[in-house]
Amino acid sequence: MNIKEVIVVEGKSDTIAVKRATGADTIETNGSAIDELTLERIGHAQKTRGVIVFTDPDYPGRRIRAIIEEKIPDVKHAFLKKELAIAKNGKKLGIEHARDEDIQRAIRSVYTMNDQPVVDIPLAALMAARLIGYPEAKKRRERLSALLQIGQVNGKGLKKRLEMFRISHNQLEEVLKVLDEEEKHE
Repeated sequence: MNIKEVIVVEGKSDTIAVKRATGADTIETNGSAIDELTLERIGHAQKTRGVIVFTDPDYPGRRIRAIIEEKIPDVKHAFLKKELAIAKNGKKLGIEHARDEDIQRAIRSVYTMNDQPVVDIPLAALMAARLIGYPEAKKRRERLSALLQIGQVNGKGLKKRLEMFRISHNQLEEVLKVLDEEEKHE
């Protein structure tokens, strides 16, 4: 599946299941402990690519949907029937227990084909911009993340996050100019 939207899931196990079934990018809410930073990332993803909320078919999943819907009303929702999300032992419930084809069917009902190519940001460019591999890299990444509204990220995840939000080379260059100007005035 070539999905334009970012899929919001509850946790790492859900991300693994959704990526395995669809290959889509995800944002995790960390269960019902969804915080303002996560909501900001979801809001930014909605503006840049669109969002599909895909939470467990239970009370905490519905609560997470309601919190997101209140802050970001235009998100799409994909649903999985409870009986399709039950673990083989019958004791647990969640997206991570669903079969790939059931996840695909749920997402297929709301997703948009991605017609935007993924922008490849070479690691060498991130190193040249002193965003990874330099003593001041962490500080620069934090400021870059704030300016681009992509959420805090470590050096290892920066490339992936920039590509997930479809940050173009031009956008990156513009923000790097701002960073360099700020550093001159420190």
